[in-house]
Amino acid sequence: MTKDTSAARIVVNAPGDYTTMQVEHFDPPTPGPGELLVRVAAAGVNFIDMYRRAGVYKVPYPHVLGSEGSGTVLAVGEETSGFTAGDQISWDAAPGSYATHAIVPASNAVLVPAGVDLTTAAAVRLQGLTAHYLATSSFRISPGDIALIHAGAGGVGLLLTQIAVALGARVITTVSTQDKAELSLAAGASRAILYSEMEDITTQLPPQVRAAARELRSHTEHHVGDGRGDGVDVVYDGVGKTTFDASLASLRIRGTLVLFGGSSGQVPPFDLQQLNAHGSLTVTRPTLAHFVLTRRELESRMNDLHTWIAQGTLTVSVGATYPLEQAGEAHHAVEGRKTMGKVLLIPSTAS
Repeated sequence: MTKDTSAARIVVNAPGDYTTMQVEHFDPPTPGPGELLVRVAAAGVNFIDMYRRAGVYKVPYPHVLGSEGSGTVLAVGEETSGFTAGDQISWDAAPGSYATHAIVPASNAVLVPAGVDLTTAAAVRLQGLTAHYLATSSFRISPGDIALIHAGAGGVGLLLTQIAVALGARVITTVSTQDKAELSLAAGASRAILYSEMEDITTQLPPQVRAAARELRSHTEHHVGDGRGDGVDVVYDGVGKTTFDASLASLRIRGTLVLFGGSSGQVPPFDLQQLNAHGSLTVTRPTLAHFVLTRRELESRMNDLHTWIAQGTLTVSVGATYPLEQAGEAHHAVEGRKTMGKVLLIPSTAS
């Protein structure tokens, strides 16, 4: 194939802040066995990209950022089956996805059906898979459950709220602004609590959550009078350090805390006896890789997401898009918590 010297990617040569990100031109490589060369339509911006850029997660430098995206297959490597040139795909584990062209492992690629556009496909891939396994595997939502979801207006929060509601749960979220509260409520949350108005989340949040859960439970026959008291059945916590104690205190007896991230910092070691004291609680710390162990599992979860999107059950919120060349500005906005929903980079070749 003819090399395209106009191809570009975003690289960092050493750990640093968002200003260290640079545009670099390159010749797209030839895909090897089990690989696909893809023209990138949209690349997802995720916190892990920032951790790698800043050196929190160790990577070799120079480092081409990004791992998630969608696009069109340009060439298929040898010994690679299931894909042909022209296929539209999405992925979440292809290093170097902040680019106009990327090499994608065929094992991680999933075909995007005709009813889903490539921008939506990129926006839902990583966060959608995360929301899916949280609601169906880490804690399997059942009709009548009441869930607390922190950062309810974030990319995962908005998707998880919709999936939990579709599975029969009532959802309470925490958000930082009134605009985010309105976005969360529009996604299906029954209550959105502003934590930014609290001086001490640990002591002030649980009573509000318990009151909201009690009121919501009064409207359903599910789990009423089962002896487990007030509180929520499950907390989905991707914030970590600043919310962990409040999350535990918001659960009812035999409730489950799903700690799936640490955007505020990692939770320090704690006494397991707290789980007994709070009511025989369960805490789990999952990660996506352990919930897409096989090709079949990956495709099954993606098929659900694509079907829900096509049916209108799941709406994917793209909070902002930036040209590839403005990747630094995108990082700055996300790190400053100035965005809602998914943030994407759009290479010029996608326009």
